[in-house]
Amino acid sequence: MHREHKCCPSAERRHRGVPPARDCHPLHPGRGRATRFGTGLAHLSARITIKKYCKAKPYVKLNNSLFYREYMSVQSGSSITSISVSALESHVRELAEEIGERHVWLPQSLATARDYIVGQWQAEGHTVETQAYEALDVLCANLSIDLPGTRWPRQVVLVGAHYDTVRQSPGADDNASGVAALLELGRCLSNWRPGRNIRLVAFVNEEAPFFFWEKMGSAIYARAAKRRGEDIRAMFSLEMLGCYRDESGSQQYPPFLGRGRPDRGNFIAFVANLRSRPLLKRALAAFKECTDFPVEGTATFGWLPGVNWSDHLNFWREGYPALMVTDTAFFRYPYYHAPQDTPEKLDYRRMATVVEGLAGMLIKLADDESL
Repeated sequence: MHREHKCCPSAERRHRGVPPARDCHPLHPGRGRATRFGTGLAHLSARITIKKYCKAKPYVKLNNSLFYREYMSVQSGSSITSISVSALESHVRELAEEIGERHVWLPQSLATARDYIVGQWQAEGHTVETQAYEALDVLCANLSIDLPGTRWPRQVVLVGAHYDTVRQSPGADDNASGVAALLELGRCLSNWRPGRNIRLVAFVNEEAPFFFWEKMGSAIYARAAKRRGEDIRAMFSLEMLGCYRDESGSQQYPPFLGRGRPDRGNFIAFVANLRSRPLLKRALAAFKECTDFPVEGTATFGWLPGVNWSDHLNFWREGYPALMVTDTAFFRYPYYHAPQDTPEKLDYRRMATVVEGLAGMLIKLADDESL
């Protein structure tokens, strides 16, 4: 996530309004609990299956979203695995400890991070597409994989996270946490057959000096998507997902947005501009059906501090509906853009619960006829 930073003299020009976006609507599979989960022996069988599954897998404690996933797996013939706490931490440590700073002034580290993401996806059988371009004479690349849609293959639900960092920060929360979530979503949903295409994208060059300008990785990507006429129905930017704090007063807000909201930083936030409000409402509804994890949503002016400070900005500019999923960065996290942004600072268990909720949300939106 980008904020005004001393290494970027043009920061004061960045926080401007953005163009309109489109709307969409979420799937609501639970139109009566009996029809959602079945009855009698089928319901009992599902409970037994889930109990065995939870005992067998060393993953996060699952809530009622697992019932939904098991039910959908039986109905569709697809399979969905759970989110691994240890895998999330392993990805963050690889990116932030083993590789460290990742930017164009350390091109080998940036390339190593790129190769790590490609290797993880290829190991799971995904075909990785590379969108290469030069920035400051360094070869850079956006990376993407598709989970092909079965009903509306030309329509796309896109999830992205940037894998670069600012200078002098290993970038554990910003944004190895987002990349780790992206990789776990790819693993979790690898055997799923969604109604419309789910695309996962690792963006390069979100941070200074590229933020807001044409060489930003997501700007390159969004412009190309628009030229191709891609039908992106929703875009989600995963921007810092690892910090959660329970102490009173640990959460701050941009101007005008804090009234009536929690003062504890123990929730995940969905942030949209005004024209993406319909997507925000539907994404929140889908997320809440999949998890009890606290979530706060806001649709507001794009020029407010923090609201457009990630890759969703460039999709707004191209007219696509988009929002940011975030732990709110420096409004909560004291090590934002600092050398102390290291892996041990993150709460991987709560992060895993958030990512599991996002997986369920994506399934619902990808299968929703009215999106």
